[in-house]
Amino acid sequence: MTAKPAAFGASDKLTFLLSLVPFLMDHDRVSVTAVADHFGVSPERVRDAVNLIAMSGVPGETRQYLHGDLFDIQWDEFEANDNIVLTHLVAIDDSPRFSAREAAALIAGLQYLSALPENGDRDAIATLMAKLTRSSTGAPSQLAVSRTDADVTISVIQAAVRAGTQVEFDYLNSRGTAEHRCVDPLRIESVDNAWYLRGWCHLREAMRTFRLDRMSDLRSTAVPADSHEDGVLLPDTLFEGSADDLTVTIELPEAALGLLTDYGPVPVTRGAAGERSSAQLRVSHFHGLKRLVAGLAGVVTVMDPGLARQTVADWAAAGAARYDDDRADDDRADDDRVDDDRADGTSA
Repeated sequence: MTAKPAAFGASDKLTFLLSLVPFLMDHDRVSVTAVADHFGVSPERVRDAVNLIAMSGVPGETRQYLHGDLFDIQWDEFEANDNIVLTHLVAIDDSPRFSAREAAALIAGLQYLSALPENGDRDAIATLMAKLTRSSTGAPSQLAVSRTDADVTISVIQAAVRAGTQVEFDYLNSRGTAEHRCVDPLRIESVDNAWYLRGWCHLREAMRTFRLDRMSDLRSTAVPADSHEDGVLLPDTLFEGSADDLTVTIELPEAALGLLTDYGPVPVTRGAAGERSSAQLRVSHFHGLKRLVAGLAGVVTVMDPGLARQTVADWAAAGAARYDDDRADDDRADDDRVDDDRADGTSA
């Protein structure tokens, strides 16, 4: 025997009406039965609410209700087919709504979030994107967040985490040295456009952080990952210092000091007005400065120690030499074309 819907009090009726109107707005055409099933009420309760909505509105400047001041529905459809179709909305259309461009930006952000490993409830995100599409002032631009090369790597690591197994891969560190690593994967995180794997490295026997774009030949193994319940903690911050870190002094404008947040607390000596400031970074090796200098070209100057300056200078010189080699190859190719022209008897 079907249980009767619970009796409605005055507050329940108001709550039901406040929920019913947005629901009907989200559905161009919906049956009374579908609405009753959705809210867990009787079809008669829905019909009564619809009749009440049709007599509701906001009076105009005359303080009297005119036809355009009330909600309206397709009465023939409602009375003959038991379907609800709103044809006129009052006041709700005047409430602030996202523009098409704002909705498109939010949808793009939600698409990005749905790709993150930690966001498993993609159905909820998809529902929210659909609501943004319907409730904006105009149709949002059709767009999609492109997948990255890291997507396949992330899926392999996710599968290993679910299976509780190790992953192994070849890793090219910032020194340019390739090593084979076996890792118990614990977490995947992103900073700006870079993705990182954090886990227990069996080669180093310690927690380590690996950039996904420096991995190659990644594969999940059948070797069970350790439980790491014996006091090994995953740090809250992505990059952790150690007693073996090297201290490097750099100079940069005061306005750029905020760009050093990835390096944790950085001792700073601020320069006088118009002068550059000095900061001391802790790095695991001098090769780690390459990324900083490349990202802040012309902004950061490595000052001390001398070996750090030399490491960065050699790296920059090697990059510049490759451009010189390319230009030399182009010049030789041009000379070859001139010689060919002369061989054909044409003017150079």
